[in-house]
This record gives sequence, C-alpha cells and structure tokens, in this order.
Amino acid sequence: MKCLVTGAAGFIGSSLVDRLLADGHAVVGFDNFSTGQERFLAQAQQHPGFQLVRADLLDEAAVESAAKGCEMVFHLAANADVRFGLAHPRRDLEQNTIATFNVLEAARKAGIKRIAFSSTGSVYGEAKQIPTPEDGHFPLQTSLYGASKLAGEGLISAYCEGFGMQGLIFRFVSILGERYTHGHVFDFYRQLSTDPSALKVLGNGKQRKSYLYIQDCIDAIFTAMQRAPERGAHVYNLGVDAYVEVNDSIAVICKTLGVQPQLSYTGGERGWVGDNPFIFLDTAKIRALGWSPKCDIAQGVEKTVRYLQANEWVFDARH
Repeated sequence: MKCLVTGAAGFIGSSLVDRLLADGHAVVGFDNFSTGQERFLAQAQQHPGFQLVRADLLDEAAVESAAKGCEMVFHLAANADVRFGLAHPRRDLEQNTIATFNVLEAARKAGIKRIAFSSTGSVYGEAKQIPTPEDGHFPLQTSLYGASKLAGEGLISAYCEGFGMQGLIFRFVSILGERYTHGHVFDFYRQLSTDPSALKVLGNGKQRKSYLYIQDCIDAIFTAMQRAPERGAHVYNLGVDAYVEVNDSIAVICKTLGVQPQLSYTGGERGWVGDNPFIFLDTAKIRALGWSPKCDIAQGVEKTVRYLQANEWVFDARH
C-alpha cells in the first residue's frame, strides 16, 4: 500500500519508513525538519518508492496534498520535549493536538480509513495501578505533552466512530536504539563525553522507568497493522515486562563506556515538573496479538550507547 508517515525524519519515523519500504510499501515522508535529521532518510531517499515532503503539519494544504492517494497514515510527528514544555505552552497544543486534527482532516478528505498514532504512556499521569493497563484509571494530567497527546487520542477515536476509520493508538514507554537523539541516554552520554569523571542526575536517580528497543517497537506496530480489528479505535501499550531505576540505566551506560563518574543528584523523586517517577505499562493486549519484544532494557541501553559512540554528529545536529 501507499503510506503517509509524518515525522518521517525522526528517530521512530525514519526507522518505520525503512521498514515499510523494505516490506514493499510506497511511502510519502512528511517532515518540517525542526528536529528530524536528513541523514536518517539517506537510505530511504535511494528507494524509488519514497517521496519526501518538506512542510509543516500546520500547513493544511500541504498535508492534504501529501495524503492524496495514500491508504494509511502513520502519524508520528510531535513535539516530545516534556521537560521544557512549560517554557513553550502553545507548542504542544499546535504540534501535537492541532497537527493531529489537520492529519485527520487530510485523511478524511483523501478517503483514508486507517491511521496509526504514536501516543505516550505519559497520558496515565502518575498511575495508581502498576503495571498500568490500557483501561486503567486516568488521573489529572501532569505534563502539557501528555495532555496534548491525550487530546489527539480523543480526536482519533471520534473520527473513527464518526467516519468509519480504524485507529491504532500506541502508548509508548521511552524508545531506545539506533537514531535515538532525545532522552536520558543522550543527555548522560553528552555529559560523560565532556567530563567522564562526573555526572549530574536530575532527581534522586531512583525514578523507575521502562524502555523499549526501536526495532521491537516497529515490530509491535506491524503486528497491530496486521491483526487488530478493522474498525474503530484500538489502544495498545508498548513496552517490556520490566522496569529499571535511572541509577540502573546509568550503570549500564558507564559500563559500556568504561567510566566511573562521581554521581551528583538534584534531589526529589522527580527530575522536572511532569516527570513521572514510576512508569511501567501492562502490555498483555499487544502480546495477545502475537508480539513480544526481543531486546531487554539493558540491551537497549547498550545498543543506544554504541550507536551514539559511532554517530557523535547527532549531538551537533541537535543543538
């Protein structure tokens, strides 16, 4: 089929583009390159089935033009900067919620009946039920990012109900692996590259988090594409059946780099406003479709560090 992928030059988006092309699908990649990297699409741009559109999702005409002739949309473009969301409150609304509405409208006008959406485990806020299932209680939102993603989910489910679409909503834990350019491994590696003797950690290092390797994430998306019910909105948690403390992740990073820094902590159980101190999702629903991850958290962290070692250009590219 022919697919539209928004955020195509991003970490997850470019990985999905490569997999779709390898499976014989044609891809229209859409990206404004605010954080996406051209080099991530180097392989795709050599493929005759790939077309790149350089535009912003707030440009409704550009989105509608890109969607024409497509049969499925993978909407991955978003502002994912949870930590600094309060410094730019409108950014999450525009790039996450309004952009999602524009994608849905473009899909409706183009007659597209299938959309996959990258949501987040952050929509659960500070969940009372651990591991957290898809139908778990929703507390008050603690980040603008989570709130904007939840609004996007609501729009998708309403469009599915109103216009007979299929929506695949994926609530991710943090994703790790090749092309990773945002998050704790990235930040810690950059610190240690500058000074391997010291590492500053936001919070107390005891925050408990779960992570998923990028290729396992793509496998899960493909599994849902092939096996989810054809109509309506369907929510799937994506993660592994484990979690680690930030300190555990630091230990893997340091072992991989061969360093023993002195750790210092800013204190408290949260690194910043909206930082959930415990994220662990119940993934029984996606596993029931036949998916299971192949890579554990420690392996994912190590693969990420190895990628950053071999691709230090990403640090300059993300300034």
